[in-house]
Amino acid sequence: MSLTATTTGQRRTRAWPLLLVTGLAGFMTTLDNTVVTVAIPTIQRDLDASLAALEWVATGYILTFAGLMLAGGRLADVHGARRVLMAGLAAFAAASLAAGLAGSIGVLIAARLAQGAGAALILPATLAALAGREERQRSMGVAVWMASGAAALALGPVAGGYVSQHLHWSWVFLANVPLGAVIMALAAVAVPPGPARPDARPAGARAGGGGGVGGGELDGAGVVASVVCLAAGTFALIHGGAHGWTSPAVVAAVLVCAGGGAAFVVAERRASEPMVDLALFRVRSFAGGVAAQVLWGLGVNGVFFYTAIFLQGVLGFTPTDSGMAFVPLALLVVIVTPVVPLVERWLGAGRTVAAGLALVAGGMALAATLEAGDGWGRLLPAVCAIGVGSALTMPLGSAVLGAVPESRAGVAGGIFSVSREISGLFGIAAVGVIVHAAGAFAAGYVVGLLVAAGLVLAGALISLLALP
Repeated sequence: MSLTATTTGQRRTRAWPLLLVTGLAGFMTTLDNTVVTVAIPTIQRDLDASLAALEWVATGYILTFAGLMLAGGRLADVHGARRVLMAGLAAFAAASLAAGLAGSIGVLIAARLAQGAGAALILPATLAALAGREERQRSMGVAVWMASGAAALALGPVAGGYVSQHLHWSWVFLANVPLGAVIMALAAVAVPPGPARPDARPAGARAGGGGGVGGGELDGAGVVASVVCLAAGTFALIHGGAHGWTSPAVVAAVLVCAGGGAAFVVAERRASEPMVDLALFRVRSFAGGVAAQVLWGLGVNGVFFYTAIFLQGVLGFTPTDSGMAFVPLALLVVIVTPVVPLVERWLGAGRTVAAGLALVAGGMALAATLEAGDGWGRLLPAVCAIGVGSALTMPLGSAVLGAVPESRAGVAGGIFSVSREISGLFGIAAVGVIVHAAGAFAAGYVVGLLVAAGLVLAGALISLLALP
């Protein structure tokens, strides 16, 4: 009894430093998804880069980030969350330094790929560190992680535009170096050492039907197959809209992705210590939480990508105003997140997430009524609904982590994070298809909004049925 009390007391004592690590790490890794996009024109001018090379600067980070995240989650399970988190932070900071000092476009692309590899270690390790906490702390930690990611997505274009206009584009990357050092210092104190233990399970966790870490073996075949599948799929989603879905490179990437996916399933079924125990998907809360996250990502991320174009091209906003349009959304996510655990205890995770997703869908439907000449008065209610609704989806991550053994928390966090990245890319591609098919951008954007709202509503229904 005394040992349990001591362990619980330690977890409570160290909760706030870990929440800070979680928020900063989530913000830093997510910010690099969007912060570079506004700086692309100045990078092109300074480094004399081609358009194809600039695409790799913007998307190379996502490619390795998504492709290596499952492997990062498994490494966190085998070697411990703190060790993998520190390695990821060191790699991310070093790659950011190389990107900021890059004197050629080739070096910058290589550094962006290395940044993604570091981020692929950071995110699942951070979630694995949260999995050992009591349920309330785990819920708050995941809420902080998701809120920081949402804030980074919204503030990225604003920060990138300011830095590239008033400083130098290199500071988009160099700023990560001191921030990474601060997070490493906090992680050394806040994240407990030692590898994950097969017998360590969070309160209320349900067995996912898989083995533990065992002897610390790493499923090499599963790692290679998952990297090939996710990297090829990410490449196809990134370049399908730009180069055409029937282009040889995209078709080849789709075939490689399908082959890698089939090889991954076979490898996981045969492995004595599989990287991803496929039985996890038989756990209703885990599978339902991942599915709801995918549907949210398909809708919200797909719409966000085209919203800036709509605001400037149809509503007549300036570039600065269009960037500022996302700030209320980010602020509401940050403001509402602390009260979400109270709502969750009152309504339960399923109803809370479903209400949030329904509110997001309502905001999208409201945005679909915007017309040329409309200003902030018509836009703000839609943005606020999406911001508050997104904050209410925070229990998703905690439900996914709480549904699996702690020894599989790294992989569970990796799957959850991968679902967010891939669904965002697929959402951009899907809405792009709708926009191009409509002929007129404004009409296609409205149809895309309504389709996205339907996907998010489907996620709300799944949340009601699957989450506790």
